[in-house]
Amino acid sequence: MRVHYPRTPHLPWSPGATADDVRTTDLSGLAGREVVVTEKLDGENTTLYRDGLHARSLDSAHHPSRAWVKSLHGNVSSEIPAGWRVCGENMYARHSLAYDDLDSWFYAFSVWAEDRCLSWDATVRFASRLGMPVPKVLWRGIFDERVLRRIKLDPTRREGYVVRVAEGFAAADFRHSVAKWVRTGHVQTDQHWMLGPVTANGRGPQAALWDVRAGMEPDVAGLLAAVGFPEGGDLGDIAGRLDLLGRRGDARLAGVLAMLLRWHPRRRVAADLVAPLGMRLTRQVADLIGLYGRLLAPFPDDERRTGLTRLALAADLGVLHAVAAAAQPGNQEVDWSALHAEEAGLFGEQPFDPLKSALRMQGLDENVADRCWAEARCRISTAAEAIPLTWRWRSGDFPRLIAMIGPSGSGKSHFADSLKVDEVVSLDALREARGSREDQSDNNAIFHIAARQLERALTGRRTVVWDATSLNRRQRGMIQSVAAKRNALHTNAVLLVPEEELFRRNGARTHAVPPEVLSAQLERFSPPYPGEAHRTWYVGPSGRVEDVAGAVGREEG
Repeated sequence: MRVHYPRTPHLPWSPGATADDVRTTDLSGLAGREVVVTEKLDGENTTLYRDGLHARSLDSAHHPSRAWVKSLHGNVSSEIPAGWRVCGENMYARHSLAYDDLDSWFYAFSVWAEDRCLSWDATVRFASRLGMPVPKVLWRGIFDERVLRRIKLDPTRREGYVVRVAEGFAAADFRHSVAKWVRTGHVQTDQHWMLGPVTANGRGPQAALWDVRAGMEPDVAGLLAAVGFPEGGDLGDIAGRLDLLGRRGDARLAGVLAMLLRWHPRRRVAADLVAPLGMRLTRQVADLIGLYGRLLAPFPDDERRTGLTRLALAADLGVLHAVAAAAQPGNQEVDWSALHAEEAGLFGEQPFDPLKSALRMQGLDENVADRCWAEARCRISTAAEAIPLTWRWRSGDFPRLIAMIGPSGSGKSHFADSLKVDEVVSLDALREARGSREDQSDNNAIFHIAARQLERALTGRRTVVWDATSLNRRQRGMIQSVAAKRNALHTNAVLLVPEEELFRRNGARTHAVPPEVLSAQLERFSPPYPGEAHRTWYVGPSGRVEDVAGAVGREEG
């Protein structure tokens, strides 16, 4: 069934309302509720279904400006459930405003399951899965008319804004849940845009990324420009392999980028992609690059299931096998591994969700839930097994270790200072106590003194920070052993900062390390994979945790 998109009422202070428009005077449906304010785009209202699409008019005819969105629909329609519809803005043709930096020619602004609009957060997740961006969020919070009235937009570049309740709502409540503000004289052309020649709006560098998410053929030059890398490897048949797996959204993009950037150092990819991609997608790409080679070599079949389970905790196994197969076509080890992974039920995008849900439903403290999941994740195959196998950790009676990992200047000490902890074991502090923080001549002795201090500190339910570079797995191994000996919840805090920023920060530090020392650290730096500790925090240049692996209580990529 086709559904006409409702007319959105104007806010009382919207200057662009005409005599034919609907203006609301009752804002009680918004009062006291969390709302999301997004940019109103100057495009054509368009609705996508599993089996078709239309503009605002249900019988809208073909027009050249609709050709691109039709091709998009052909790529994503199978991912739209029957009875659902995606409503958004077709931005291909220029109307009254000219755009030159769009992420896509289609922006989704609402998703409907029958007669119910999904929450904003669910809308963003679903749209991203289909490879569709959403309009820019200008403000989010509890509805405050004074705040909304103070929103200033450049009327030569922005048409207005839309405010909607953050939670989902029924179609019958639309007029109480959504409203808009539109600039004065928002239609500024002499004739309707459809009656003249079509002028396409311009797209920015992010468009190449969104095209891949939506299932389109990758544009290598565009992708490299979007992520800021000068060169990349060949893509082979990676796109086709990912399509056969049914991967869309970030999963498809991660596989394509891993194939494209696989010859670059993993540590560089992990740090440099954070700005254009965000932390979650960045670490997925970096981990695919670091792990796909493990599928190319022979592996004992009696250990394969356990090995694949550990790999699945670190990366999407389907995408990982696709990257390995595209990188080395015809490798029989990859094909054999894929058969084992499918048989073990590990080839889906989120194979562990049912097991994690069993622990979430127990109402456990976050630290306890994460510890239980970490201890059981490689030993359980059904949700029922999760409870008895994790009983010993449910009291929460264990210490917590947070291990900093990153080169000098990445912000380890600053991040440690932001945490509420009982003790910090710092190698720099021990060096300073012996005469100089810069003295690296007796690092081995300093390390062993610090390890003994750490062991003494990990008692009861205390939280202790290990503040050292911990650049590679060998350096981290001893700390992991101490954590296991003291029965501690072990969290790796991985700080990922681009090299250029590291050198800039280091040069401004009171206790700067020589540039050649920092260069040597970067050469040795091998960020840990998920699963090397009970959980992993990923900290970006912002100094905040931007992604988590190994957590039960939050969604992971």
